[in-house]
Amino acid sequence: MDDVEKRFERKKCEYNSMNERFKIHKEMYKGQQYSQIYFARLHLMRSIIYSLIPNWKSHIPVCTVLELEKDKECIVVGTVYKHMKLKPCILDEYSKDRTTAPLVKHQNFMHPDDYLVLEDESGRVKLGGKVMLPSVYVTGVVVAMHGKETSAGEFLVLDVMEAGLPRQIDQSIKSRGEDKYVIFVSGVSVGSSKSDPLQFQLLVDHITGCLGDEQEQRYAADIVHVVIAGNSVEISQDLSNGQAVSPNNQSRLSEPVKELDIFLTEIAASVSLDIMPGPDDPANFALPQQPLHRCLFPSSSSYSTFRSCSNPHSFEIDKIRFIGTSGQNIEDLEKYSDAKDRLEFMERTLRWRHLAPTTPNTLGCYPYTDRDPFIIESCPHVYFAGNQDFYGTRLFTVITGNIGSEGQQVRVICIPKFCETGLAVVLNLRNLVCHTLNVSMQLNS
Repeated sequence: MDDVEKRFERKKCEYNSMNERFKIHKEMYKGQQYSQIYFARLHLMRSIIYSLIPNWKSHIPVCTVLELEKDKECIVVGTVYKHMKLKPCILDEYSKDRTTAPLVKHQNFMHPDDYLVLEDESGRVKLGGKVMLPSVYVTGVVVAMHGKETSAGEFLVLDVMEAGLPRQIDQSIKSRGEDKYVIFVSGVSVGSSKSDPLQFQLLVDHITGCLGDEQEQRYAADIVHVVIAGNSVEISQDLSNGQAVSPNNQSRLSEPVKELDIFLTEIAASVSLDIMPGPDDPANFALPQQPLHRCLFPSSSSYSTFRSCSNPHSFEIDKIRFIGTSGQNIEDLEKYSDAKDRLEFMERTLRWRHLAPTTPNTLGCYPYTDRDPFIIESCPHVYFAGNQDFYGTRLFTVITGNIGSEGQQVRVICIPKFCETGLAVVLNLRNLVCHTLNVSMQLNS
């Protein structure tokens, strides 16, 4: 018996939280303007891009928008603004002529007449040419552009340089000894009509080693960490409509959270656990979402292995650096730009060195005055986004020879909604290879 217990002893890992920059210690909204976060973003990103320009085009002079001269080639660094014909406006809700409002909501607000503008502290100029495509870029991205001003007053873009990824600590993705697994799951949505408690219980039993034969239990012992990436519960909108809640409905409101706490207690009793808030969870709406209050989880939070984390979430396991979100940043990019899949949206945020460039234009965020916490300060090894429609993963590699390239490699992961797919994502820390764990209760006809 002692030999069996030793054989299935759960492996250990070294964990380090890196969420300090996402914490808001003293919330203040009075007197703060969103222009300040744009200024802070431009100031920091411009200093990064200026350091790359000598290796890009050192023979081209750098100037501001106000210093542009007709037909004189130069480099301008600024923030992209995307003028969109179909972009929703809050004032439309108060329009006198409500009959002109569309009856169907757009899933994507792009239009052939969209165009890009570059702006800095000195002014703004409309961009021309075919290098900067409006379908690719969104408002808030800071880039360097090589071009010249035309007689029409536009800036004809000849080439563009993005900030790219910063340095990566221990950048090579190679074999790292023994197998250790991290489980990612999102969109559990306990309390919703799509959620199946038995399906989630099967996942919990698999993680804790209470399911399967000896081989499955040996595999479960290699799981060292679990990340729940947002939308863990779903509260009925009929009960939380801003009206006074009756005592009977109060218990109904708390039932999904209590049920989730039971599941989390089982996991935390066996393995370390991070839970992030999502757009449907009882947390603040604007990014960065602050950790779910521990009082929501009286049972599971009593374990030292339980961690309530922010969204975005940054951490290290055995020197492998992770950063990820509950998916709002990628969902917003899909509304205002185009790509072949959501992995490409994620790769763009890495090239732009910014997790959520559409904040605060179309994605809510806290009005920071002196910094932008969404700038990627160090290159991760793993970048994930929760609550996606489909599972997907790619190894994003910075091409050697590009400006600022040091051969960085990032495992990019789209985590599907568990309540709809029954899929969790398993990452092997030894080689950063991914696969899915399917506990779906649906039977194929």
